[in-house]
Amino acid sequence: MKEAVTTSAAPAAIGPYSQATVSGNMVYTSGQIPLLPDGSLLEGDVAVQARQVLENLKAVLAAAGSGLDRVLKTNVFLKDMDDFAAMNAVYAEYFTEPYPARSTVQVAKLPRDVRVEIEAVAERH
Repeated sequence: MKEAVTTSAAPAAIGPYSQATVSGNMVYTSGQIPLLPDGSLLEGDVAVQARQVLENLKAVLAAAGSGLDRVLKTNVFLKDMDDFAAMNAVYAEYFTEPYPARSTVQVAKLPRDVRVEIEAVAERH
């Protein structure tokens, strides 16, 4: 059975999707961009934006009964692959070994023209 996850500690969904869905012991988050919980866009370089994205993921996972320590896989979408090292440095502040599996790709455009978007799959506690 699928259930939607909603928290005011992260930006609300701005379309026909949930912040995350839970099925059994698994959590699937929607991609998070650097919006503040009030929905305003956080401007800045990729490091500033990645930090907000990961804070949003942390909040959504907590609302789902999970956490960054339970993440199995992430998908990272970058506006510019030249931002990889800066994003990776921030990412390393949030995840510890054993690290989640990860894919990182450059995309043509992201919502609100942000520099980074990250989604995750995690287990519940």
